[in-house]
Formats: sequence, structure tokens, C-alpha cells
Amino acid sequence: MARRRLSMRKVREVLRLRHELGLGLRQIARSLGLSHSTVSGYLGRAEAAGVLWPLPEDLGDAELEARLFPGSEGQGRRRPEPDWGRVHRELRRKGVTLQLLWLEYKREHPNGYQYSRFCDLYRRWLKTADLVMRQVHRAGEKVFVDWAGLTVPVVDSATGEVREAYVFVGALGASNYTYAEASFSQALPAWITAHCRMFEFFGGVPAVVVPDNPRTAVVQSCRYEPDLHPTYREMAAHYGTAIIPARPKKPRDKAKVETAVQAVERWVLAPLRNRTFFSLAELNQAIREGIEQLNARPFQKLPGCRKGLFETLDRPALKPLPPTRYEFAEWRKARVNIDYHVEVDKNFYSVPYQLVGQEVEVRLGATTVEVFYQGQRVAAHARSSGKGRYVTEDRHRPAAHRRHLEWTPSRLVAWAGNIGPETAQLVRLLLASRPHPEQGYRSCLGLLRLARQYGASRIEAAAARALAIGALSYRSVKSILERGLDLVPLPAEASHTPAPLRHTNLRGPPATPPRRCPRADPNDHGTSPPDAPVRDG
Repeated sequence: MARRRLSMRKVREVLRLRHELGLGLRQIARSLGLSHSTVSGYLGRAEAAGVLWPLPEDLGDAELEARLFPGSEGQGRRRPEPDWGRVHRELRRKGVTLQLLWLEYKREHPNGYQYSRFCDLYRRWLKTADLVMRQVHRAGEKVFVDWAGLTVPVVDSATGEVREAYVFVGALGASNYTYAEASFSQALPAWITAHCRMFEFFGGVPAVVVPDNPRTAVVQSCRYEPDLHPTYREMAAHYGTAIIPARPKKPRDKAKVETAVQAVERWVLAPLRNRTFFSLAELNQAIREGIEQLNARPFQKLPGCRKGLFETLDRPALKPLPPTRYEFAEWRKARVNIDYHVEVDKNFYSVPYQLVGQEVEVRLGATTVEVFYQGQRVAAHARSSGKGRYVTEDRHRPAAHRRHLEWTPSRLVAWAGNIGPETAQLVRLLLASRPHPEQGYRSCLGLLRLARQYGASRIEAAAARALAIGALSYRSVKSILERGLDLVPLPAEASHTPAPLRHTNLRGPPATPPRRCPRADPNDHGTSPPDAPVRDG
């Protein structure tokens, strides 16, 4: 309009300079900054339209333009006006731009607006529409999720206890199609499960999920690189979507869900305020009925409703659901102990022994426990339901530990028999003196090392002396060898007197304890069983 008023002002000045001052075409052109052809055109149009100088005082710019340019203004007034509401809806479809819509408009109306005018009129229309529509959302692109601020009380019919139920809300960006469900918790399992059911309600998965910054979604909020919870990230990978949290303190980033939460509180939860619910299932059934009515409710400033837009816009653009629902699993960090096990929920699970001291990630599923190191799975176990239990794979042990586990009581006794009968008897009694035979394995393996150092004959003699004095321990035998007592002959009566044995697995009356020797082995520091008698050899 300003350009048009400026042109009419110059037309009036051209007529004045020509008819009142009598200037030539080139002089008028230099005076007004116009080309002489333009000046000639203005004068020719005025002469053809019968416009004489001086102009009538009541002749306005619009009427003067209509008389000098009869086709332009009339044609402009007859230009078809686009359906801007339809243009706005079409822009939500993937790949649709204003230029494409303008080209389609021009094919239908060749005398319609030019592209720049088309864009300008669309922006003007946006200013008159609802403010929440200023952000253009592509079909199937985003879903916005959050917890509602309003809770709903649920009464336990058995105890009368009242529990507050929290309401999860999700809304698709293009159609505003809304989902809601109630839960007794806002913790991670409820958050993840609500997402899974929301995708199933939509019948597909949007490309992006936009949450706020709760601890269940974002471990550490950041404007540029938020640290997502590992379980949330794994759930997104299962459904083939991306998590892009809203920027902290930027409510416009999640304006869709803010509006959806307000709608759910007003049109779904508020009508339930006078109802008493006795179970979460009963409450969720009422919420589902309210959500159906909300999605079918007509828009106030646009044609249609949420459900209609969903069927035409979002549903065709959503990604298909995976074959199975995501199985909830919790991720934790742990450090591998020196026994190459990690502690999870007071149980212990083995990992390769090379990872001792390293920090690993543990994925806790309903039935499995998986351990990851630097993104690679290094162990998988069935989840134990007890407390304090060890779950160990043999391949995770060092080779020395595997060889140790290959020893059995019978094998140890057989090995000792290769040295001599006294050594075999000592090993047999040593294993029987322990509450569990495995507790004597280390002592027996220690005797093996002594046999390599001192030879079979000396070990046999030391074993005989140890049996005679009832010193059933590795340290006693080692002390006998170090002092050379194995080289001293035993008294005749001591060599034929077996050492009494007490053990919980032996039957019969207890043996009479013999006289204790006042010269007991000073190097035996309590490694022998407390009830093992010691006799002087």
C-alpha cells in the first residue's frame, strides 16, 4: 500500500510539472528520478482516461489508480484467497513447503498472488491464529511427553488407604492427538512402561520424543548435550526413535504437551473429581473414556478435531511398531571386585578375570543380568532371586583357579597315596577335620609343594610324626620338616597309636582325649582344628 501511495503521488507530480510548468519529458524524469518512458506512459494513461489538470479535489489515490490502471486494482480484488487453514495443515506433512503450495495454488488460479505476496499473506494469517500454532510440526515427527500436575486419589478397598495416582500425558505435534494414563509412581519403570503403551495407542512410533528434563529421562540436563538415562536410550533404540529433551527453562520447546496437559486436566480429570476410584485399573478405564472424548472434541479456531487430523496426518507418517514390546531393564554401574565378580542387588555375578578393578555397566532384566565393558557384552547370567548368592561361569576364572577346582577329596587322597600310606592318612584326616572338605584343599596343596621341596620319603616321615602327635595341619608338617624332626625316629608305641579324630560326620561315642604334650609345636598358630589332640612323639 505504501508503494502504491508513493506511485500515485509521483503521477500527480508528473501531471503538475507537465501541465502547470510545461516541462519536457526528460526534465520531468530527471526531477522525479523516473525514466522518460515512465513519464510518457503516465501522461498517455491520463490522456486516455480523460484525466485533466488540475485534478478534482475529491479525487483520491485509489480512484485515480482505478482510472489510470483499470486492470490492476480490479484484478487484485478478484484474486482468489487461499484457504490458509488448509495451507497450515498441509505444511505439517513431510516435504511440504510454502513454495510447493504456492505452485499448486498458481496452477489452479493463474491470476492469483505471486509467491512473495502469498508468503506475506500466510504470515499475516498466522498472527490471527492461535499462538500455539506458530510452531509448525511435521506429520509423525514429534510426540511431547510429561507428567500432569494434577493427581487423582485412589482408595484401597481393603484397608481404606488413599494413594495419589500420577497422570502421564503425551501429545503428537501435528495433530495434537493425546494419550494419558495413571500410575502410582513417577519412577523409571512407570515412565518407560507409559511410553510403550503410548506407542501402542498410536499404533506407531514418531521420529522424535520430546520430554522435559526429569531424572527418569535425563541424568544430567544440558542445553547442548543432555545425558540421557541408559534405560530410556535403550527403549528409544528398540522402537527406532530419538530422544531430544526440551531445553532447560524453555517452555515453548514443549508447548504442545503443556497445552495437552491443560486439556487433560480440564476435560478428562476435572470431570472425575467427584468419583471415587478403588483401583488403578478403574481409574485408567475412566481416563481412556475421557481421552476418546477429548480427541473427538472439535477445535475452536480450526476445522476438524484431534482424531480426524491424526487419521489424515500423523497415522500414515508414523513408523511401524517393533514385533515385541520393549522389556524393561535397569542399567547400573559397578566395579569388578578382586574375586572377578560384580555385586548387583546383594548377589554376585562373575565376569572375565581380566576386568578386575574395571568399571562396567550392568543391565538388569526381569530374568537376566548382562555385563558390558566399553559397549561390549562380556557376561550374561540368569538373574538370581536370593541374596548373597554367587553365580559364576568357569570360563571367567583364571587357569590356576580352574585347576584348583579340579581337585576333589578322592583325588587328593590318591595323590597322597603315591607318596605313602602315612601321607594318604594325613590328607584323609585333614579333609575330614574341616566342616567342609574344600576348606582343607589349600592345606593339601601346600603339602604337594613341600613334597617337591623335601622329597617323598621325608614327607612320609613328617606325616607319620604329625599323625602321632595329632597335628593335622600344613604348618605342623612344615615345622617338622624345617626342624628336621622327621629324621628323628618315633617311639615304638607312638607309631602304632592312631590319632583320635572328632568330626560331626563320624558316628559313635567320643574318644577319650589323650594327655597333651607340654612341648607342643610353637609354629602351629591355631591352624589345626581346635579339638585335634596333640601328643608328644
